[in-house]
Amino acid sequence: MTTNENTTTTVEYAPEHTPRMVWAKHAPEVFKTMVRLDAAAGQGLEPKLRELVKIRASQINHCAYCLDMHTKDALAAGESVERIVQLGAWEESRHFYTERELAALELTEAVTVLTDGFVPDEVYGKAAKHFDEAELAQLIAAIAVINAWNRFAVSTRAVPGHYRPGQYK
Repeated sequence: MTTNENTTTTVEYAPEHTPRMVWAKHAPEVFKTMVRLDAAAGQGLEPKLRELVKIRASQINHCAYCLDMHTKDALAAGESVERIVQLGAWEESRHFYTERELAALELTEAVTVLTDGFVPDEVYGKAAKHFDEAELAQLIAAIAVINAWNRFAVSTRAVPGHYRPGQYK
């Protein structure tokens, strides 16, 4: 409800959709393993970078649940609202990001979309210039894991809006 001195206005939002299922409840070992895999995949990568990658992949995959989660986690990690907002148009907003982050975002898109059936050598090469092999392996793992999370959440119609930063850590 919004109020001012003279009027009271009620804003009615669309109702929340119902999830198809809470898959973690029905596949608890898979969920626990995914949480461990996610933690392992993110080792050695800066928290803000990990969240930017997760947000970008989730934008591409239209995963509202993961967008809710990872924007909140990014903000909690000290990321700016401005950089999160610009992420959907990072190619036109390159000046908001470091060359390392840009290489990670480009690799995220290539690994997430795979429309040509492979990650282009040029994209991989740019990433390899900014990440040593161990970091690059972790980055690829982090991208693969968020894509898996996106598919679980989108398939089951997980409901965004209820996540609290750090809830699953």
